[in-house]
Amino acid sequence: MRHLKLFLSLACLLPGLGMAATSSPSAASIALPAPGATFMVGSLRVQQYGSHGRALILIPGLSSGPWAWQGTIAHFMKDHVIYAVTLAGFDGVPAPPRKTGLVDLADDSLLELIRTRHIDKPVLVGHSLGGTLAIRFAEEHAGLLSGVVAVDGLPVFPLMNVNQREASAQQMRSMIGHVSAQEFAAQQLRFMQTIGLVDQDRARHYAARNADGDPDVMYEYAAEDMELDLRPQLKSITVPLLEITPYYKPDFERYSQLNNRPLTTPAQKADYYRKLLDGAPHAKVITMTGARHFVMLDQPQAFYSALENFLAGLPKR
Repeated sequence: MRHLKLFLSLACLLPGLGMAATSSPSAASIALPAPGATFMVGSLRVQQYGSHGRALILIPGLSSGPWAWQGTIAHFMKDHVIYAVTLAGFDGVPAPPRKTGLVDLADDSLLELIRTRHIDKPVLVGHSLGGTLAIRFAEEHAGLLSGVVAVDGLPVFPLMNVNQREASAQQMRSMIGHVSAQEFAAQQLRFMQTIGLVDQDRARHYAARNADGDPDVMYEYAAEDMELDLRPQLKSITVPLLEITPYYKPDFERYSQLNNRPLTTPAQKADYYRKLLDGAPHAKVITMTGARHFVMLDQPQAFYSALENFLAGLPKR
């Protein structure tokens, strides 16, 4: 499970990384608002919120659904039309009819959504795999967008060379058809507790939601993600691009102690992300401390402020 879209630098790629030393006793969460409409477009289930303002298309990561954006939706739906999408095979949505080419299928479905619903210059906001999908779409269709926000999603899987990425993709595909629902749920729990969220109560809660997906679809998506290298086309992203990278100091301190290495700082991690995005003409990287992979759940107010500032800086339509 350690190879599944971690994007949390060296500390979070370690298989022996322990759970958070601290957790909040409260795991109260904002309920996902009732959508104004729910419909299918290609391979996507789409839930629409709000009735006016600049459109936001929210794309979750591996095995996730709109629940990952529940606070974001509640916060922004007053002033924005929101399309929260779920990839086929995740969060209770049936698996797609084809078993390969899933990244292409998602890309085609996003294009269909924008065109058939006549969505005027939306902002793509993607988490993890969703962030990578948003970057890929912007490389191909920047003229249809106002901007892109990638939340711990990158143009290439980090900290691996091409041979390592190919080997990891093969490893993911070797798991297809060989993981039971119970094993998958256990994987999701460990992922959420060690990489996904700081608060352990929330980690347990959201792990159960993440497990409500098709393991085989997730492994294929993960494999295709690892095979991607979008860096050569970053120059095509002519709209503003915001990359949000989380930083949870206890994880980096633990890695430093275990490996007798200097502590990686927030600035060093942000610099690494900037290098991966080098070539995108309007890219900006910001760090959110006190957060693991699900930044918008660990530090919601900081995330809302960052997104508000990004939206406020976009050209008027």
